[in-house]
Amino acid sequence: MASLTQLVRSHTDLGPDDVAWLQLLQADWQIIADLSFADLVLWLPDRSGSGFWAGGQMRPTTGPTAFVDDVIGTFVATGRRPLLDTAYAEGRLVREGDPEWRDDVPVRSEAIPVRRGGRVIAVVGRNTNLLGVRTPSRLELSYLQTAADLTQMIAGGWFPAAGQRSDHADTPRVGDGFLRVDEQGKVVYASPNALSVFRRLGLSGDLTGLVLADLARQLVAPRLRPDEETLSAVLGGRAHRDTELGTDQVSLIVRSVPLRPEGTHIGALVLVRDVTELRRRDRELVTKDATIREIHHRVKNNLQTVAALLRLQARRIGSPEAKAALEEAVRRVGSIAIVHETLSQAVEENVEFDEVADRLGAMVSEVSALAGRLRVLREGSFGVLPSETATALAMVLTEVLQNAAEHGYDPPADDGPTDLTDPAAGLLGRILVTVRRDDGRLVVQVDDDGRGLPPGFDLERSTNLGLSIVGTLVESELGGRLTLGPTSSGRGTRVVVDVPVVGRA
Repeated sequence: MASLTQLVRSHTDLGPDDVAWLQLLQADWQIIADLSFADLVLWLPDRSGSGFWAGGQMRPTTGPTAFVDDVIGTFVATGRRPLLDTAYAEGRLVREGDPEWRDDVPVRSEAIPVRRGGRVIAVVGRNTNLLGVRTPSRLELSYLQTAADLTQMIAGGWFPAAGQRSDHADTPRVGDGFLRVDEQGKVVYASPNALSVFRRLGLSGDLTGLVLADLARQLVAPRLRPDEETLSAVLGGRAHRDTELGTDQVSLIVRSVPLRPEGTHIGALVLVRDVTELRRRDRELVTKDATIREIHHRVKNNLQTVAALLRLQARRIGSPEAKAALEEAVRRVGSIAIVHETLSQAVEENVEFDEVADRLGAMVSEVSALAGRLRVLREGSFGVLPSETATALAMVLTEVLQNAAEHGYDPPADDGPTDLTDPAAGLLGRILVTVRRDDGRLVVQVDDDGRGLPPGFDLERSTNLGLSIVGTLVESELGGRLTLGPTSSGRGTRVVVDVPVVGRA
């Protein structure tokens, strides 16, 4: 289905400012569809003048739809829908006399010119399904009158309100709670749902006849309501905005749409929504997120404590083999701690793994026997990984890098101080980590320029603890594949880890 921007670019002469105006209209036209009990279709004039293209469609949530199928992207030639032609050419609202029948449904059609800056740039078709129409109640009459005011504002170029957008993703809809206030901000009509919302806030009587802003001042403590300017502007119906207020037990979002069908302010449409339960869930999520981050922080601290204890034990052991084993354990614990440190600072249970990989590379190059003589480089990006994948992959990468540093190069000879101003001075080797994502898989290739694998090496029969850990993690934990072999140049060793991955690249 083509978007509004694509249809405008392909078939019309509308400019960027016109498109922005139409997008503002579409952002708010659910309100008009619900108040009208009707479907809305945005018709764009073809640049040749031969007809109109359907650039948008909105169905009502308050009544039956007039369209069985979507109409976006369809074309109506000039003369097929005279209402559209007249509304666009003459810049006025056009209503037809008799309903037309569509799919055995009687539909009343109207055409509303969309005016911007003194010129008509599009037409909104309003289509009402007349099946089941009955004598309207006071609520429905208030809806229809407000919809009529808004459509006159569209035709006059006063709606939508340029530059004004809701700050809340959970902004109220018509069915949540509907109020009509006059030019002084006094409630003229309140729907049953709106009355229920204010009853939960502490109102004991009726809303009709009350000044909404004054009522909010009575029911809501100053610390729980917006600043005085916002309160007066929104609840007084003078600004196209929304705000949040409430008590310690109840939270409301209030949205105001000023009405001026003839260019003069006559009052406002005010929508209210009880978001108490949503806010309670938000607080629970924030608390859970903070708790999870604190847990990761404490795990990181505990792992660092374990690493420190192992390091102290290693210093007191005379056996070189035991000391080396403890030092390897310290590195493995440290790699896991880095992941938990990253998670303790993250909002979600996902890890930007590039930072983790770079820190692991720096750790291996600094603490290995080649400290200062080995450089670990990375090409490509790991992207964002789930925490369970990140932890296992961190251990895998640590083992592979450490194995390359420990077994791929000879210990450096003591040939005196090196020139610290020269990055390549005294450098004995480079390890290149190449990363790519390919169709839901993460491929990590580690190439060193060391001595390479020993003759007759077989990964399946290897007794190396690091490689055993890597093989178990890659195949069992990550569900991937591990391969070892020479690099393409024939010098050094290449390790390839290929695992399925979920997350953003």
